[in-house]
Amino acid sequence: MSDMEEDVLSDVEGDEETQQDEVGEDEKVQVCHLTPETISQGLSLLCRTGNGLGHAFVKIDLKNCGLNDITAISSFIYIRFLDLSNNQLTDLSPLASLTELLWLKVDNNAVASFNGHPFEQLTYLQWLSMAGNRLTDMEGLVGPALERLNLAGNGIQRLNELQDSCFANLVTLELRGNQLDTTDGINLPNLQHLYLAQNYIKHLGGLEGLERLTTLHLRDNQLDTLEGLSSNMKCLQYLNVRGNVLLDKKAIESLGRVSKTLKALVLSENPLMEATDYRLSVLIILPQLKRLDKDPVSPDEMMEALERIKELKEEEIPTP
Repeated sequence: MSDMEEDVLSDVEGDEETQQDEVGEDEKVQVCHLTPETISQGLSLLCRTGNGLGHAFVKIDLKNCGLNDITAISSFIYIRFLDLSNNQLTDLSPLASLTELLWLKVDNNAVASFNGHPFEQLTYLQWLSMAGNRLTDMEGLVGPALERLNLAGNGIQRLNELQDSCFANLVTLELRGNQLDTTDGINLPNLQHLYLAQNYIKHLGGLEGLERLTTLHLRDNQLDTLEGLSSNMKCLQYLNVRGNVLLDKKAIESLGRVSKTLKALVLSENPLMEATDYRLSVLIILPQLKRLDKDPVSPDEMMEALERIKELKEEEIPTP
């Protein structure tokens, strides 16, 4: 079994993608401006500079500092790794001069919009996490080098800005806990992992362009059908729709469009589980499935499903 298969077939359902550092009411720190002294305390990782003629610290840890202003950071132009989590920031414009940034974490702040922020200048940025802010859309965000983007726990309502021209290298997109009601608007043919749990999604749409997607996580939404899955999704191996409102076999017939590649499916906490032949009904649609919910598909289950598929085909043959 390949590493990809082991990951897809594990019992872990993607929640590891969305873990966030949170600050409780009793842990709030006093709001303050960033000073050179605070910066010096957070510096680490001495590396050669880009021209190879000198050395500079390239990592700063400034989480839990109570910051509402980071103007002082603009002169630290060699920084590549920056953690600003658990502060009170609304303005990230001082980061514009940090053009060597590769990794940026701004979780649990108060940023309300990407407009006016310096992401066009951060052309080498590969990893960005802004979970737990106040974002309502993605307008103004570009990331030509971004490979992983985490925007969990915001108030994002639409995804119209997710175009391949702006995010050509994006592999993993985390949008758990927002206010999305559809999957429409994601035009990212290189995307491999998409996490959309805990939204208000009622309709699947715009998925036909996700030809390289291997993981789709839709737990705790409001889906009553899986219409919208596309046969163009030729790499999909793991699908989690736990905790939706799928009622019966008809609601999941669209799974046939991804039956050749799907290896793991999580359907628990849907009304259709109350059917006595629940697992058999699913396996008839997905004869290649290796795991259903938490349990591997047994040889006996697969044999029964294949026999039933054969019977159904025979019933379709007209009598001479």
